[in-house]
Amino acid sequence: MPEVVEVLSGRGGSATFAELRAVVSGRSIRNALLAGQIRRTAKGVYAVPKAPAALAAARSYGGIVSYLSAAQHWGIKVLKEPVRPHITLPPGRARRVTQEKCVLHWADAPAMDDVTVPVRTVLDCIRALPLAEALAVADSALHLEIVDQDELSEAAARLRGPHRRRIQRVVALADGRAESVLESALRAILIEAGIGGFEPQVVVRDGSFSARLDLGHRAAMIGLEADGFEHHNSRSQLVKDCHRGVNLAIRGWTILRFSWEDVMYDRDWVIASITAMTGAPPHTNSQLRAA
Repeated sequence: MPEVVEVLSGRGGSATFAELRAVVSGRSIRNALLAGQIRRTAKGVYAVPKAPAALAAARSYGGIVSYLSAAQHWGIKVLKEPVRPHITLPPGRARRVTQEKCVLHWADAPAMDDVTVPVRTVLDCIRALPLAEALAVADSALHLEIVDQDELSEAAARLRGPHRRRIQRVVALADGRAESVLESALRAILIEAGIGGFEPQVVVRDGSFSARLDLGHRAAMIGLEADGFEHHNSRSQLVKDCHRGVNLAIRGWTILRFSWEDVMYDRDWVIASITAMTGAPPHTNSQLRAA
């Protein structure tokens, strides 16, 4: 007979008493609980001590992992990690008394292994999040090929109810060429400010040189780089970046580099800087910002 911990681990770290009792004895469950090998998270629900928090919470509430928590489960990159797990319950389902603290939603949602399916996960995130965070999720899901543009667009087209048009607009803006959530957030700033002409991952190449820009304006020859510290934290990388910058300048490109802090906390300065270079005044996309 398999061990209790082994059974729980095979189910992602948590299970109901009925699911456990189908393969292990009641005595084994009690002994594992007394020994501290497992913990009781809600009435009739057990988990290993280091079970994934979102999955344990979902099973404690009798729901499914959703929104940003589901995005993380599927390996989709997010701009801001959720403070608490997001759980979706069936409509009408009452709250359970549980030790797990989480954000609850109520809806009928397709799920796989107690997690909303990837397409629904992306649409939920777009529905609930500001543009920068929503675009980061959608871009990442496309870039990692967790979803594809056609199925995402088709799912958005079938939506009914509140926020349908905003979700469809954001889905249309999503671009799998984006390679980082910070790049997506920078692109969201451009979209909201109405600054056009920039596209993701523009390649600058001639016979002896090749580089890709996070965002590039081909006509104006302006490149925007969203610089996270993890990609520029060594001496060799600094030297490489310097050579790359000089080579781009020689070829007529002006590069504006923005840090995480710039993109996340100084949006107005980012807009003013880009506008000063392009010479075109921005026009705020109020529909996307207000939705």
